[in-house]
Amino acid sequence: MEEDLLPASFYQRPVIEVARNLLGKRLVRRLGNYRISGIISETEAYDGEQDQACHAHSGKTDRNSVMYGKAGRAYVYFTYGMHWMLNCVCGPVDYPAAVLIRALIPQEGIDYIALQREGIPQKNWCNGPARLTRALSIKKDCNDIDLTTSSNGLFLENQLEIPEDWVIRTPRIGIQYAGEPWVSLPWRFVMKKNQLTGRRF
Repeated sequence: MEEDLLPASFYQRPVIEVARNLLGKRLVRRLGNYRISGIISETEAYDGEQDQACHAHSGKTDRNSVMYGKAGRAYVYFTYGMHWMLNCVCGPVDYPAAVLIRALIPQEGIDYIALQREGIPQKNWCNGPARLTRALSIKKDCNDIDLTTSSNGLFLENQLEIPEDWVIRTPRIGIQYAGEPWVSLPWRFVMKKNQLTGRRF
């Protein structure tokens, strides 16, 4: 329902705060009348041109221009010549910050996800940023989508408020090239897996 959507104001905050608070929210993909979703269980924050691990560290380009736009847009990029990655743009216009969605707990459209991830164990369907985009058919055409409305087929809904004792903070993954202090900053947020076992959403 529209009243469940995360509003633009949710994303118009410091990216570290948004990355933490996205844990427990529901990512929804709608394809026709079909609804596929999952609870966000892992995120990473990327904070402006000064962040040497951020796509915008060398300035604005055609590829990363969405990051300089309005908060609450989807920044979807292609990497390693084979994977799509989904990010939520945060903060003020012209300040390039975004949260990478790294993992989901599948919730709706399980049969659709199973088809996209055929031959893959269920525990590995959405436990990585490239895996979840494949499971939910998130590709180039999702880039620059407004995540605050359900009309474009990709959006986020309010769901759970995750307490601090459910959260693990670690350095981000795969950014050794960025150097310090960026490599060691605890800007990855992970929800403890056992907390949602058997819970109804």
